[in-house]
Amino acid sequence: MTTTGEARAEGLSGPWWWVRWRSAVLDGTLALLSAVECGVEGVPFARDAGIPVAAGVVFGVLAGSTLLLRRMWPIAVVLVSVAISPAQMGVLLTVVGLYTLAASELPRRIIAALAGMSLVGTLVVTFVRAQQDMTRGEVSNLGDWFVPFISITASLGVTAPPLLLGLYVGARRRLMESLRERADSLEQELQLLAERAEERAEWARNEERTRIAREMHDVVAHRVSLMVVHAAALQAVARKDPEKAVKNAALVGDMGRQALTELREMLGVLRSGDGGAGRREGASVPLAAVGAAAAAAASRAVVDEDGAVGDGPCLSELDELIGQSAAAGMVVDLSVEGEARLYAPEVEQTAYRVVQEALTNVHKHAAGAKTHVRLAHRVSEIAMQVENEPSPEASSASSARLPSGGNGLVGMRERVVGLGGVFVCGPTDAGGFRVSAVIPAS
Repeated sequence: MTTTGEARAEGLSGPWWWVRWRSAVLDGTLALLSAVECGVEGVPFARDAGIPVAAGVVFGVLAGSTLLLRRMWPIAVVLVSVAISPAQMGVLLTVVGLYTLAASELPRRIIAALAGMSLVGTLVVTFVRAQQDMTRGEVSNLGDWFVPFISITASLGVTAPPLLLGLYVGARRRLMESLRERADSLEQELQLLAERAEERAEWARNEERTRIAREMHDVVAHRVSLMVVHAAALQAVARKDPEKAVKNAALVGDMGRQALTELREMLGVLRSGDGGAGRREGASVPLAAVGAAAAAAASRAVVDEDGAVGDGPCLSELDELIGQSAAAGMVVDLSVEGEARLYAPEVEQTAYRVVQEALTNVHKHAAGAKTHVRLAHRVSEIAMQVENEPSPEASSASSARLPSGGNGLVGMRERVVGLGGVFVCGPTDAGGFRVSAVIPAS
């Protein structure tokens, strides 16, 4: 698990310039060890220099204590170590100072210059001490090569390992910081993506609700409107023409069964999953599943008396659709131009629904008015127009009082525009109403 920048910032609770208490304790321990080392080494330095021993010890303690500042001023620590190298003290100060310097964010040229100074200082001091030891006879004379060899080896042994280790730790630290920053940026991007996904999900839910409403309207509105018209006509002729009343009652029953069957297909999704798999009682159903079922039910054709479902609605069924309106008392004139041909299923279904909804609106708002339905098969498109004349003042179906939600024209426009077509509707100069649509053939 990665730690974000805010969490790391909250964890920076160390004193002064330390980010953590454990870092302060470590530096304090190292400074104490360095002070003890330099204080002990200050005794022979004071004797060689001819100064009081106490002064040499104090000098060594103060010089070694500068290691406490290694994180704040690494350059100063290295310079102090170089300065006291002639006194032959501060090995721990040199090693830790070089490591801290190499691991810091300072420019490489500064690190190289200070490391070179420390190497040269250690080399010179080691060379002089080895030469003195050979002169005093404390070390057996092994040849002229011994002093340079021991000097180079000792100086490299003191400076090279901490320098290389510091460079490695610094590079690794920068890499980890880069990875943390990348993780923080990725986390922010994921949060942004999650917010956008939530927005897209909300938009999709709204779109699915609109789709469900449109499909339910297409499935039910036309049949129920015809049922209401036939019921009103049945009421008007029940006593005068019993035979016609029986016919109208049969039509109402057929349309009611058709509407119930299609509603049952859509609402059945609320009780069963995809492919008929059962759902637990009370389980939620996604809007997409309900919308898909609504679209599937809306794509069905007319259901016969036995409940058998045919193919999806197509333009070849316009005669049957117009026949249902004619049976309800509407005078409908159908004219077809051009040679009929097969279109994509969504094109035929949309054209069929436009005519269906336009006829439904005539039943609602201009019952008894003569209606003209025109269908034109063109080279690259199909055009349809449904226009009704003004409604007569007195009509046997005028008492039906069909309600209107005002969503039929909106749904037709959405369907046509969704296929790249053009939809226009509005009143005519003669007092009627016209619905026109042009849909690309492919």
